Amino acid sequence: MRSRRLLPLLLLLACLTSPPPIAAGAPAGVCRTEDIVYGRKDGLALTLDRFVPEKCNGAGLVFLVNGGWLSSKATPLMVTIRPDDYAPFLARGYTVFAVVTSSQPRYKVADEIADCLRAVRFIRTHAAEHGVDPDRLGIMGASSGGHLALSVAARGTAGTPDAADPVDHASAAVQAVACFFPPTDFANYGGPGIDGLGAGPLEPLEVAFGSRGLDADQRARLAAELSPITHLSDRLPPTLIIHGDRDEVVPLQQSESFAARAAAAGAASVEIIVRPGQGHGWGDFWRSSADVEAFADWFDRHLAPH
Repeated sequence: MRSRRLLPLLLLLACLTSPPPIAAGAPAGVCRTEDIVYGRKDGLALTLDRFVPEKCNGAGLVFLVNGGWLSSKATPLMVTIRPDDYAPFLARGYTVFAVVTSSQPRYKVADEIADCLRAVRFIRTHAAEHGVDPDRLGIMGASSGGHLALSVAARGTAGTPDAADPVDHASAAVQAVACFFPPTDFANYGGPGIDGLGAGPLEPLEVAFGSRGLDADQRARLAAELSPITHLSDRLPPTLIIHGDRDEVVPLQQSESFAARAAAAGAASVEIIVRPGQGHGWGDFWRSSADVEAFADWFDRHLAPH
């Protein structure tokens, strides 16, 4: 019953980070392969769509289709695959993988992190088939998609050589990150000691954190597990974050504290571009040339051939 009451709020928050879906297809000259299965859970397929430009530069970009920890290929009022968003990256020769994850309320944030790690491993395992260099992979997302992108980047998990599934042998590391306004630290959400684990601005998304988030004895541990900031090390790849200074859903402090902690850990460059006067999203931000070109330039710099 509680989940049904929260659903309108969840859909509203998702819409803040994704405009309405556009017609399926691909930009001119781009080859789209739909519904590639990168994994399965509970008998359900996890899928991605691959977009290949006419002239490939050999690098791949993982685009996390996710907002409010909701994800869909083409469901109205949810975050969806929008091919035209990828046009600036495709024009520069990147192969784009639009990854759809599982979604709350059935699946929790931890499940979605696992999906994203799986997707990167799958892409790396089949890199030759995709025509990309397995050591030139970038990742991007917005809001919860940004949180998931940083979760993948910060963990940089190695493969498991003796796993039964060959995909699990591969590393989930990426070589560059670019994201919009990501949550990074649920235990210090806006300031030291402020609880953001389904609380405060994220209270409408409480269901995404699962039953452990309702247990006072487990909240702190869960917040640490799900916060990218607690997984930082010097292995973090170069990271670019764009964030508005009037964001009341994900405070700018989340990006600033992540960058400071990364520097203290000896990580590679973390840069923040602050958009004055902007809140949680500004218009159709994936179509904002200044922002998207900044992302594309970042990937050009850090995913160039060795």
